[in-house]
Formats: sequence, C-alpha cells, structure tokens
Amino acid sequence: MAVRNLIQTGLWRWMKGIGLERFELLHNSGEWILKGTILTLAERGASEATYEVNCDDSWNTRRARISLRDGSGKRVLEVAVEGGLWYENGRLVESLTGCADIDFEWSPSTNTLPIRRLSLAIGKSSGPVIAAWVRFPSLTLEPLPQEYLRISDRLYRYMSRRDDFVAELTIDEEGLVLEYEGLWRREITKLEV
Repeated sequence: MAVRNLIQTGLWRWMKGIGLERFELLHNSGEWILKGTILTLAERGASEATYEVNCDDSWNTRRARISLRDGSGKRVLEVAVEGGLWYENGRLVESLTGCADIDFEWSPSTNTLPIRRLSLAIGKSSGPVIAAWVRFPSLTLEPLPQEYLRISDRLYRYMSRRDDFVAELTIDEEGLVLEYEGLWRREITKLEV
C-alpha cells in the first residue's frame, strides 16, 4: 500500500449558513487525493458528507467516493472515469462524456482540480469547460458549464451556468481556496509540521 503524504489540512466555514468542512490534500506516487468531511444543516436536518477524490499527477479526475448521512438515511455515490467516460455507481453517464473535472456543490475543495490542471497564466481564461457536478444532498451528477479566468497570482474569477453565477476565488500556494467570494472562507490555512 502506497504511503500518503499529507500536504495540507484546513477548515472552511460556510458564510451563508451553518456549515464547516475539514479537508486534507495528500499526495502519493502518481496520485493527488482530496479528502474531506462536510457538516451542515440542510433540508433533511443535520447532514454529514465525507468524500475522497483521486486524481492523477496531472490533476485529471480518476475516481471519487462521496457518502452523505442525514435525516433520510445514508447515500453513497461512487464515480469512476475511464478513457474519458464517467461512471456513476458502475453505470455509464453519457451526458458527462467530455467533462474535465468533478465539482461538488457543497465544497470549495474541488475548485483546486481545474486550477491545478489548467495552470493558467495570469490574464488567461480556461474557455468553456464542463464539470461533472455533484448535487447535494441528492448526490446526483449533472454536467455544469464553467470557466476560470486567472486575474493575478492568487486570484481567479469563476463563472458557471453560462455566466449566471460569478465569484472570485482567492487561493493559496497549493491552489486551495482561501476565500470563495460570499460562500466559503478558510479558517485554518497551513499544516504546521
């Protein structure tokens, strides 16, 4: 079993309601891993979601496992990407063909994937990209058009749903969100070793 090296850990606070996310960024030979636990109040009461996203060294999504427990029970979503095809719990989802990244509705962590994968120069745009968007609390997948514009070294403009949602993202040296304008703020920013 490969040793996972912890790169960074932290805590995001949801700014529009009650919610926290604890996350970890890990690396092992040939793989980046995002892990987290999200606690919030949702339509079905207190909710806890846990996830792990595995990417190759170029930040291409390979697989993800998301588990959500709330007042209606526990649900699990397993996502696999093979040869550009996306699978939800073993079933091919044709509408996601061509998606570049996985994106979680309830988390800023997955913004790291396109930020790192694209490695945009300052002033450059990603152009339109499609993400496989995980909706919460239903744990359903759907395509979501997105675009990233790198404004400065640590600032991006994020646009989705054909430009009807726009937010600025301030990131750290690892490409992890420090502040997701109006939605999330990181409270703990660096692992002290």
